Amino acid sequence: MAATAIERMSQNNTFLSKRKEDAENKDNLWSSILAEVQNSGNNKLPSNKNVLVLGDNESGKTTLIAKLQGVEDPKKGSGLEFAYIDVRDDYRDDHTRLSVWVLDGDPGHANLLRFALNAERFPHTLVILVAAMTTPWAILDQLQAWAALLGDHIDKLPLDNDVRQQCRQLNIKKWQEYTEPGDELDPGSPLRRTSRNLDDETAEGLPLPEGVLTTNLGLDVVVVITKTDYMSTLEKEHDYKDEHFDFMQQWIRRFCLQYGAGLFYTSAKEDKNCDLLYKYLTHRIYSLPFRTPALVVEKDAVLIPAGWDNMKKISILHENLQSMKPDDYYRDIIAQPATNRKSVTREFEIQAEEEQAFLARQQAALTGLKDPTRSPTARNQVASPNKKLDPKGAGGTPSGEGVLANFFNSLLSKKTGASPGAPGSPSSVGTSPVKIDSMVSDGSAVDKAAVRNDAVAELDRITRSKKIPQPDLNSSSEC
Repeated sequence: MAATAIERMSQNNTFLSKRKEDAENKDNLWSSILAEVQNSGNNKLPSNKNVLVLGDNESGKTTLIAKLQGVEDPKKGSGLEFAYIDVRDDYRDDHTRLSVWVLDGDPGHANLLRFALNAERFPHTLVILVAAMTTPWAILDQLQAWAALLGDHIDKLPLDNDVRQQCRQLNIKKWQEYTEPGDELDPGSPLRRTSRNLDDETAEGLPLPEGVLTTNLGLDVVVVITKTDYMSTLEKEHDYKDEHFDFMQQWIRRFCLQYGAGLFYTSAKEDKNCDLLYKYLTHRIYSLPFRTPALVVEKDAVLIPAGWDNMKKISILHENLQSMKPDDYYRDIIAQPATNRKSVTREFEIQAEEEQAFLARQQAALTGLKDPTRSPTARNQVASPNKKLDPKGAGGTPSGEGVLANFFNSLLSKKTGASPGAPGSPSSVGTSPVKIDSMVSDGSAVDKAAVRNDAVAELDRITRSKKIPQPDLNSSSEC
């Protein structure tokens, strides 16, 4: 019996240990599933990324964003516009929305930047600086002005110094780690950057090339030159040559080096580089693939990813500059035409007048046209200057018509020196000459200057109230 009891206890222990093992395996299975879900969740596209678009009015910001959205009819706003771009990762079958903030081109709206770019959004924001080829003389000034405004705003943000330095170091690392598409698969490629064969710490310690990231904002920056289809118009109407476009490009590329920015020449009208810009943005923000190399052959479709360019490559453009030097002042070479010096004024919304106020104003105007003090006889007399006018009003005193009568009679009397029968002479119109000094009104002599002044005042009043045509005084003596 003792042996049987021991066997039973052994079997129970085996059973319990097996159940414990199964439970542990089940826990491990759930742990592995949770870990897998968590890891897959970390690989999803983040939803807190932002793009901030800066540029002057009429630079094409709204049209550019609409093109990236796939919208045909862009709607312009004012102040600070908000939109979003749908982003899809086909490889992982994932999608998200990229928030886009578009600031008004008036620098007076710079205070609205605090809503689009604050300390929380700073590490997750990419900036697009936009300028248009329709005003090539202003491109460099506009880019520098907006970059300076952005820098001032960033300096005022309550950013932790560690966060600020990390963002700047990330900018440097991205520049140094740029690889030509295809070279990442070939470690022995002669075009492969030296830093690729080194560890990350050594790569970060390498000095940057000349002129690169001398102004490090800590933000990813892309410069977009829009409306490049206008280059053909500049050639035809303003006699631009290839060297002018090369001169502009080398200055813009030097600006991009300063801020560590990528450069895109785009045309929404001809759909140039817009799709590539979308892919480049998703590459910089979400690390999605971008396999397009730098394009510098076509002058209206330039594409230079951040990290590709340097002063040596820019100097190739200097060989085409014949009538100018690379360091010439930009506006001395790309001068603004005299016909375009008038600043472009933006159309502002016009508020409609309140309906009741409009009707009341029209009623007052109609009332003035129906003034009962103006008799039809008087109006006929004014319109028929060939008739001798009665200088007295109904009550024996000069009325408004009496003043005009005195004036017109004085005009008739001025022709007393004309020969009989001649046009304009008193005899030709059947009236007797009257001297202006002998004109009487209510028994008193009328001063010639006073008559003229009163007549001018009365004519002005009639013109304002009735809007009737003034009589042709030169035909007063004709039949």
